[in-house]
Amino acid sequence: MVKRFILVIIMMISSFGIYSFKNSATDAKRTSYASYYHDKFNGRKTASGEIFDNSKLTAANRTLPFGTTIKVTNLNNGKEVIVKINDRGPFHSSRALDMSKAAFEEIGNADHGTIPVEYEIVD
Repeated sequence: MVKRFILVIIMMISSFGIYSFKNSATDAKRTSYASYYHDKFNGRKTASGEIFDNSKLTAANRTLPFGTTIKVTNLNNGKEVIVKINDRGPFHSSRALDMSKAAFEEIGNADHGTIPVEYEIVD
């Protein structure tokens, strides 16, 4: 019993040596859907304290730290945009990003409402 416990501990410790924190889940590419903010939110305070501006390239995400810069790629057409996370949301389980209208229109058509995207943190 004790030998098995020690073996498990040794295996756990040795696994830390081969794990790369650079490629952790927070740095990985993720796929989901994105939508955009309605104009009625223009001028309101975001969760980060910034005033929301639909003409800037910003986005909301539930977990990424404020100020994180991400590259968002529309999976339908390959277009990309770089945005800064400055708010929390979306509060809909099928989407990972709410983007400013300017950011959304860089990569998609606002008439569609949501688009499939891939996003990743950029330095």
